[in-house]
Amino acid sequence: MSPQTAILGAAGAVGRAAVDELEKRGQRPVVIGRDGSKLEKCFGSRAEIRPADLESEESAAQALRGVQHAVYCAGLPYPQFDRHPVLMRAALRAARRAGVRRIIVISSVYSYGRPRAERVSEDHPREPEARKGRFRKEQEDAAIAAHEAGVFETLVLHLPDFYGPYASNSLAHMMLESLMSGHAARWLGDPDLPHEFVFMPDAARLIADLFEHGECFGRRWNFAGPGAVSGRHFAGLAAMEIGCEPRVLPTGCWMLRVGGLFNPLLRELVELQYLGETPVLLDDGALAAALGPLAKTPYEEGVRRMVEWMRSQPRAR
Repeated sequence: MSPQTAILGAAGAVGRAAVDELEKRGQRPVVIGRDGSKLEKCFGSRAEIRPADLESEESAAQALRGVQHAVYCAGLPYPQFDRHPVLMRAALRAARRAGVRRIIVISSVYSYGRPRAERVSEDHPREPEARKGRFRKEQEDAAIAAHEAGVFETLVLHLPDFYGPYASNSLAHMMLESLMSGHAARWLGDPDLPHEFVFMPDAARLIADLFEHGECFGRRWNFAGPGAVSGRHFAGLAAMEIGCEPRVLPTGCWMLRVGGLFNPLLRELVELQYLGETPVLLDDGALAAALGPLAKTPYEEGVRRMVEWMRSQPRAR
């Protein structure tokens, strides 16, 4: 019998993709989040729904009762990134208290800061460029510090930008949504520099696989996309699927600053502008050495499936 798996922050892109993958493997996961009605809408009877306040150790521990494996993928709006370490520590205490044996924590490239190499491995210094990166680093460090082999095992997984089904809060979605509306796709920084996206079903498959490899716990791992791709080429792939002109509009720092006077999200993106100038491309060679060849969906197929998913979603009126 498979260990019961819980997903904390399940209504986001990683959580929804993980439920799909676990369902394929014959599991009915526990989904945990603050908004029970949102969880019901996302999953219905496909998962066991347990609403909980992740800031409350008591509430989170109660929701995690009987769970052996957990995925922590709770997202926060950019203005609230300072809460990431706080939520992480509360979730770790709750998981240990509830008897969870293994927990995978999803993180980003933010904690690495500006890259010093063409490909960034797990050994690359973590010197965050932005406040958001510092909070991510603090979250990652808390997770690894909590690891105790054979008792409470933790693992951090660094992922690049999301795309694919469920990635509605992403750069890729913003680009495709603009193209589908007849507008130019906005790109942060130089659209001709290399970038990297991870396809959500690929990440979910890896997460499920990692739980079966106890030797991988106690450290951080990178999972890269299927290769480097420029923003202009990515937009071109999307435009072919959509049937529109592949127009791309670079968004520089000054545009973000001006736009930020009226739009809080654009204001928050200013400190991440360095990613459009010095992209972080992950090196996942260590993970491939540990697990064998890593399955990755080509961008052509992934973009097609993301466009199909976006077209299937009800449009806001």
